[in-house]
Amino acid sequence: MIDLLKALLLGVVEGITEWLPVSSTGHMILVNEFIKLGVSDEFREMFLVVVQLGAIMAVVVLYWNKLFPFSFKDGFSVKEGSMAMWGKILISSVPAAIVGILFDDYLDKLFYNYQTVAVMLILFGIFFILVETYNKGKRPKMRAISEITIQTAFIIGIFQMIAAVFPGTSRSGATIVGALLIGVARRTAAEYTFFLAVPAMLGASALKLIKFGFKFTGQELGILLVGMVAAFIVSVVAIKFLMDYIKKHDFKAFGWYRIVLGVVVLAYFLIWG
Repeated sequence: MIDLLKALLLGVVEGITEWLPVSSTGHMILVNEFIKLGVSDEFREMFLVVVQLGAIMAVVVLYWNKLFPFSFKDGFSVKEGSMAMWGKILISSVPAAIVGILFDDYLDKLFYNYQTVAVMLILFGIFFILVETYNKGKRPKMRAISEITIQTAFIIGIFQMIAAVFPGTSRSGATIVGALLIGVARRTAAEYTFFLAVPAMLGASALKLIKFGFKFTGQELGILLVGMVAAFIVSVVAIKFLMDYIKKHDFKAFGWYRIVLGVVVLAYFLIWG
């Protein structure tokens, strides 16, 4: 029961931080310091990635009409622009996919530590503030996903790759700041980031499940399901909050939050680590 409650809390943290550009990894590392699951190291590593499947389902449910490329109204047809959108998403997914498949274990050993997380939290927090300051008063070049070019999609994919390499960057944070930097409107950048998460997080989760071997005990399966359901419910709220928030605000507040969190992570592990 205690581990189920811990999984519930971890799912809540994942649901909030996966979509807000504040680094789910940074928060998970901190939370895990205080509420370690009573499971094997192998299961814990898999859980912290696969719990994201609950968050993915929130995007699928909220944006089903935009994500599902087919229409059965008056017969079968392909929605206009849908295949082009998925083509761009796949192009954006390629850099991170290559890095993840080839170097996943190596990168985890090299960079999955509090120093990297803290530095990337602070660095991309500064990037958010600088980019928003630079863009102030400028009209975005791309105000809809249909206006995102193949070149732009690939550049956004490079930013997602950076997040795949360096924990603490935040996948959503990296792709949003990259999109803003090259002239994508905030709302469009956020939506594109949500859609890009579907193949990225499905791929990462599948990779971890395959490595784990699908050998769950009943307790482990319960822990995973509780975490995923919590992540789904909270993700729905977090996504709606972010889309309402950026109608009137920029991302600077998230930048400052990242800087403060990065300092907290460094201080905690230097003093008590």
